[in-house]
Amino acid sequence: ELNYSMHLCLPTVLIQLRSVSCANLARIINSYLVKNAQLQFWIQTPLCHPRAFVERLVDGDSPRQYNPPASRDDDPWHWWNTLRMLCSNSSKLGLVPEIQSDLPDQNILSRLCGEPVVAAMLPTNVFINNNKGFPVLSQLHQALMQRLFKLDIQPIIQGTAKHDRGIKVYLQYINHLYQALPAPGPVEAFARGYEDYLQCPLQPLHDNLESQTYEVFEKDPIKYKQYQEAVYRALLDRVPEEEKATTVTTVMVVGAGRGPLVRQSLQAAARADRRVRVYAVEKNPNAVVTLRTFKEEEWKDMVTVVAGDMRQWKAPVKADILVSELLGSFSDNELSPECLDGAQSFLKEDGISIPSEYTSYLAPLSSPRLHAHVRTMKDPTCRDRAVAREDPYESGYVVRLHNVCPISQPQAVFNFTHPNRPAPGVAIDNERFITLRFVSDIEGLVHGFAGYFDTVLYKDVMLSILPETHSPGMFSWFSMFFPLKDAVLVSKGDIIEVCMWRKVNSKDVWYEWCLTRPVPTPIQNAMGQTYHIGL
Repeated sequence: ELNYSMHLCLPTVLIQLRSVSCANLARIINSYLVKNAQLQFWIQTPLCHPRAFVERLVDGDSPRQYNPPASRDDDPWHWWNTLRMLCSNSSKLGLVPEIQSDLPDQNILSRLCGEPVVAAMLPTNVFINNNKGFPVLSQLHQALMQRLFKLDIQPIIQGTAKHDRGIKVYLQYINHLYQALPAPGPVEAFARGYEDYLQCPLQPLHDNLESQTYEVFEKDPIKYKQYQEAVYRALLDRVPEEEKATTVTTVMVVGAGRGPLVRQSLQAAARADRRVRVYAVEKNPNAVVTLRTFKEEEWKDMVTVVAGDMRQWKAPVKADILVSELLGSFSDNELSPECLDGAQSFLKEDGISIPSEYTSYLAPLSSPRLHAHVRTMKDPTCRDRAVAREDPYESGYVVRLHNVCPISQPQAVFNFTHPNRPAPGVAIDNERFITLRFVSDIEGLVHGFAGYFDTVLYKDVMLSILPETHSPGMFSWFSMFFPLKDAVLVSKGDIIEVCMWRKVNSKDVWYEWCLTRPVPTPIQNAMGQTYHIGL
């Protein structure tokens, strides 16, 4: 049958999976995968085993309650997972869940949305009739389909039409449901096309960024609005009302880029009605050209442009306020601590650093699609040659997380505060080590860890990319992804223990990570052999 499908040049074959005993089926499919056949395999499984629902009598009614299967042999997810693992998690395998009248709990549905779902099978008996006699879905089914639509799935209507107008009314309803999806917000609109697309983290300290990269980040209105608010409040606290006419506050913007923070600092001074003298320090000689143009045409004597590395610059005066935007998707992965530790030499003892604090976070993640994408980065013909690596699982990646399932809530990892002034005679040490213990919310595979951060700019003015506290409308940072070499199966309630290091030497900074529970895994990126950030 598969040979005949190839003869007909069919792009996809739909195969029903009805048991965990699928080794022979996996061998047949795998024989076509290793031959680089053009076929895609869509694997159809029930969303839940029919025996997963039991009757429960309550006040004479009989709602059906989800009851997790006692055996993995009765769990359709394990059928799919067994087949997928036997076929090396091939990107040519897609999942087609059969949506049933009864739905499981939200954790199971979230796990489904982390799988490579390509279509959803909707039997006609799942639909109910509305007041006008037309087929519709229940609110729970509508919510599930809206989540699946965001994964660009194809809905498939299955079964006999129970309406006199035929199958067309079912299709019209599904189309209406799709059209009723809320319009994408600014973050979704900006990230369109970058969902689950792996990118190398920027290294602005080691490399000179291109003008286009600056331009993309400068379009973020939320980040710069918060920075302006932080500088505004710092100026009000720094200079009392009665001294504003005679006091000039020195604001130093380090890592000024093409000047957005310089502009926000000047606008904050105007709002606060405070006098400022601004220094714009930038090491990128190409960006310095833009800064000098702005000085000549707009800022005039209000701004002094300095071409040089903030860590070596000998400032003529000390700063009252030090402003920077050196944060990466994992907070310190663009070496903000090392840069600001050098720059604090020209910050007054009672000076203010904006940001004043930042913290990175980790959360275990299930995403077969991301894990499979990491493997393709080993191929020198991969879509982003910059990330073609000897061992792609030894690196962290910046990615817009989309087709993923969180397994537990994020926990804080590394924290840095500024200014960072140790006790006399004590050297600054930016190395870190932490052990985190998560409790798994679901039964599933851990493919790696999502990395986030939040930062305190000044007092209660903050920025965050944590899912629970994400700054609305901010798109300057995507998340990080730290993959595991091999996915680890966990049960609900299992302890997931991860160790992470931040290591520093005279040339580089790098991260190392591993699992110690439920099974120990090799320490990845040992000595920064694959992924390191140049000082």
